[in-house]
Amino acid sequence: MGEGHGLRVAVYAISKDESRFVDRWMDSMAEADEIVVLDTGSTDDTVEKLRARGARVEQRVFHPWRFDVARNAALKLVSEDVDVCCSVDLDEVFEPGWRQALEKAWAKGADQLQYRYTWNFDEQGNELTVFFADKIHARHGFTWHYPVHEVILPDSGESRIVQTEELRLYHHADDTKSRGQYLPLLELAAEENPMNDRSAFYLGREYFFHGQYRRSMAALEHYLWLPTAKWRDERAAAMRYLARCCHHLKLDEMEVVWERRAVEEAPYLREPWLDAARGAYRRGDWREVIRCTQGALRVTERHFSYLSESEAWGSLLYDMQSMAYYYLGENDNAAASAKRALEIDPTDERIRANLAWFEGRHGAGEH
Repeated sequence: MGEGHGLRVAVYAISKDESRFVDRWMDSMAEADEIVVLDTGSTDDTVEKLRARGARVEQRVFHPWRFDVARNAALKLVSEDVDVCCSVDLDEVFEPGWRQALEKAWAKGADQLQYRYTWNFDEQGNELTVFFADKIHARHGFTWHYPVHEVILPDSGESRIVQTEELRLYHHADDTKSRGQYLPLLELAAEENPMNDRSAFYLGREYFFHGQYRRSMAALEHYLWLPTAKWRDERAAAMRYLARCCHHLKLDEMEVVWERRAVEEAPYLREPWLDAARGAYRRGDWREVIRCTQGALRVTERHFSYLSESEAWGSLLYDMQSMAYYYLGENDNAAASAKRALEIDPTDERIRANLAWFEGRHGAGEH
């Protein structure tokens, strides 16, 4: 583990049945001075493998289960003389050299650090959702909150946050684990603090994932009503989910209303424009598709947050735009948009076939 540094840095985690990740994780965490894991009931050899690799591991089962309680218990296991704590799950890995990047950023007077976090990847290994996470913090004066989608917050209410892109953490999701426990824990979070905008948004989104569209709408409308729900990116996302609920419930007029409200709330984001373009595409409103895709493409700066969607920055906008022009009989514009889509994704044979069709070349396939 790391030695000879001015700061003492610890990595801490909770684990359960994650044996297959242990070696990769321990290799990545080796730059730390201390690695502490609280195992919450593994039935495989996770604990034995972690200990064999040098981690300090304790075991404790929690009933009822809450993520915040478990993470606070793990944090308490970290040595008192540690300066900086990094909460890193076993399905996450740092980019090598992370310790040096941490010390460089921390030297600016931080007690909490925001770093570049990749939540998921496509099948080719390209990054999809990327945002800044903040689970690196001072050893003392911080506590985890919320039963699920837990966050680490300063006890004083304020922290000295420093942001760096040089420190990068990558998440390689464990798709074998169910997220079935999330919904009851989010309902508990909303019950414990009904005026908390964060819990209301996550609950509404989770209801949508479970196909409970009426409940999703109620939770999201409650979120929008809350006086603390001021982050426009998230408000626009709530409106987008409301539009999607309306689509599933065949509330066509309200679907359009929420699509437009999302764009009005955050016109500086591509995602609301993209959802509005999709809705217009389903309705066959080709002029609106063009208007919305053009609005999206005018946005040239990507806002990295957990709400950012990679599709808004791929070939899809130009692809939809090309089809809208085609259905309007504007083949030259359709071809121009298809060319732009193909520049972004040159492996997409459907777009290539569409371009050939728009240009009237022999051998064009389906569009």
